[in-house]
Amino acid sequence: MQGKHTDFIRESIIRDMSEGVMAIGMDGIINYVNPAVTQILEREIEELSGQKFANCFFEYEENDTFNQTILDAIYDTTTSHRNVVSYFTGKQTRQLHVTTSYQHNGEEKVGIVVVISDISELTELRDAVKTMERIKRLNQQLEMRNKLLSETFGRFLSDEIVRQLLETPDGLALGGKKRTLTIMMSDLRGFTALSEQMEARDLIAMLNHYLGEMTEIIQKWNGTIIEFIGDGILAIFGAPLPSECHASEAVASAVEMQARMEDINEWNAKRGYPVLEMGIGLNTGEVIVGNIGSEKRTKYGVVGNHVNLAGRIESYTVGGQILASPLTRKLVTEPLEVVQELNVFPKGVKEPLLLTHIIGIGGKYGLSCKQKKSEMIALETPRKVEFFVIREKHSDLESKVGYLTALSKTEALLETDVELVQYDNLQLETGGKLFCKVISKVDSRWLLRFTVVPAGFEQWCAT
Repeated sequence: MQGKHTDFIRESIIRDMSEGVMAIGMDGIINYVNPAVTQILEREIEELSGQKFANCFFEYEENDTFNQTILDAIYDTTTSHRNVVSYFTGKQTRQLHVTTSYQHNGEEKVGIVVVISDISELTELRDAVKTMERIKRLNQQLEMRNKLLSETFGRFLSDEIVRQLLETPDGLALGGKKRTLTIMMSDLRGFTALSEQMEARDLIAMLNHYLGEMTEIIQKWNGTIIEFIGDGILAIFGAPLPSECHASEAVASAVEMQARMEDINEWNAKRGYPVLEMGIGLNTGEVIVGNIGSEKRTKYGVVGNHVNLAGRIESYTVGGQILASPLTRKLVTEPLEVVQELNVFPKGVKEPLLLTHIIGIGGKYGLSCKQKKSEMIALETPRKVEFFVIREKHSDLESKVGYLTALSKTEALLETDVELVQYDNLQLETGGKLFCKVISKVDSRWLLRFTVVPAGFEQWCAT
């Protein structure tokens, strides 16, 4: 009587358990299932009790792991089995914790008992926690990335462009695109010679101040600084964010940069630094813009023939000058203040290139960089000078002879039997190395524009 009572209590407990309990004989026949099995597996007791297990759960491939866990227990009598498996009811997938143990009749194993727990909610909670942790990590990474981008790009882009890059979903997919942009190349005239004359600390202070002022202006007009090349600046307009007026913005930036040189030179004069002059070349064309480099190091850059051409155009400039290519001028819709047009023959270009010397842009920009021109004074007695012709950065080893017939603070007229070419660079011996660019021919003389004036030039003129 006590045994029957015990069996009743045991069966009552099993029947009321929230875990599913299934008893399977060693012949694979399901001998018993409790009500929880029907709820968890969504099968009726009549579908399972007395049926071969192998015939009950094989209609869905999704249940292969569940089936294999039970079969392993039936065929392997040496150990218990425990597994977390997916189970497909036909409508939904649940996560189950399956544990098997053996039924004994004395020492003989007569079957297995399968205990099934539905842990779907726990799994979802665990996954939710993992997801939250992952989201937290991603947010931290995103914050670090945005901080890095702001600190890195922020030195070269305006705050507005950085903000848009960070807020636009594909704003950081910058690489490998062909774009029509306006490219700016700027360079200080004679900076190499200045660097040989100044103390390193003063030189860096002067250069940093100059580059800081130029960066502010370029960013103001939505330009992107690609790199500083010593005293030179390579910048683009129209990327990474597209702009329909990139040519106008580039011209506006160039004009304001030249206008700012007066303030920069006032700053230099107060510290005993020399006067700086800058030339700017502008070119518009199709280039490839994006991330350039290797897996270890990349940078946002621009490549293409039009970048090289911008550099060529800049090489024709003298201090205070802005030269723009034909397409750059064509794309500017605002009125331009133009000094002159000049044909040049850049290396690698088959046809002559008509450049425009710009000193102002109107419309909504309203900017001008007119410069005071010093008066040319004719010399009573022409001054004999020796000079060298410099082409492609190489100086002719043979010195030439000529006579300066007129001088100003920035220009001179040279009379010589040597046949020069417009835009030749010359090195004159005038109390030091005076570097000049040949601008044009005036009657039988050549107009020279100084690019680097030596410290002893004024004394040489006075003697």
